[in-house]
Amino acid sequence: MSFDLLVIGDANPDVVLGPVPAELEFGQRERLVRQGRLVLGGSAAITACGAARLGLRVAFAGRLGDDPAGAFVRQELAARGVHVEHLVVDSLQPTPLTAVLTTGDGDRAVLTASGCLTATGPEDVPRELLAAARHVHAASFFLMPRLARALPELFAEAQALGATTSLDTNDDPAGRWDRTALDPVLKVTDILLPNAAEARALTGEYRLTAAAALLARHGLTVVVKDGRRGALALAGTRLLHTAAVPVVPVDAVGAGDSFDAGFLAARLHGLDLRTSLAVAAACGSLSTRAHGGTAAQPTWDEAWAAIEPRGTA
Repeated sequence: MSFDLLVIGDANPDVVLGPVPAELEFGQRERLVRQGRLVLGGSAAITACGAARLGLRVAFAGRLGDDPAGAFVRQELAARGVHVEHLVVDSLQPTPLTAVLTTGDGDRAVLTASGCLTATGPEDVPRELLAAARHVHAASFFLMPRLARALPELFAEAQALGATTSLDTNDDPAGRWDRTALDPVLKVTDILLPNAAEARALTGEYRLTAAAALLARHGLTVVVKDGRRGALALAGTRLLHTAAVPVVPVDAVGAGDSFDAGFLAARLHGLDLRTSLAVAAACGSLSTRAHGGTAAQPTWDEAWAAIEPRGTA
């Protein structure tokens, strides 16, 4: 088989609860919240589903535990059209689990038990998948240290085989934001997709344009997601901005991953940078219309209809 996109990284169930009180109360106190959902989570998994929803042929490489949580993840990915035949089953460590506590105003706290993420490594990415993909995307760099160390070699091999590459680092739970580990990957990355907080943390630069310029010094395209303020893209000396699509948000979990899917799908469709940025912003915005990261991901026609009234110029 051949694929438009190979996604490498994390996949797990998310338990999304909220809105939660501003202060959590311990001492075995029970509090009630309005909403609770069991949904597919993991930045890589949500991106893969978003890209498949947009019509791409998508394969996933990663690792799950041999447990009901892993079976749930595999079923959810497959149901959304993602090729899961190469997902590795780990018989020693469990599937990762994440609890997402939402506040009702777009913010959230995330608690993750990493499970088999720490065991995920280059052996979980078969060479035949690299050779079959037009583009290779990796996510959650700081959650998978073994895979992170191997990612420069994997990306270099993918490029040698004719694919383009992209990375969404996501958050660093340790708060170290180690650029010495990241820089070798950036040298073989075509597109970097941080959000605003991540771009600032990676560079120590508050101004997003300046942060993007620091990240782009290896010659890659940097696309920075900035929530309700839209997004920017920097490619060489070309700087572009786009606004978010107005929606009434229900849940922002996974919006950045749906943005990634939209940007990659647009580029793989051969669209220019400005139009790709607009499509990505539409996909991120529209994904917030329902609870969880995948329930409201748009089709290609829905994303395109959302940008047509504003135009792409």
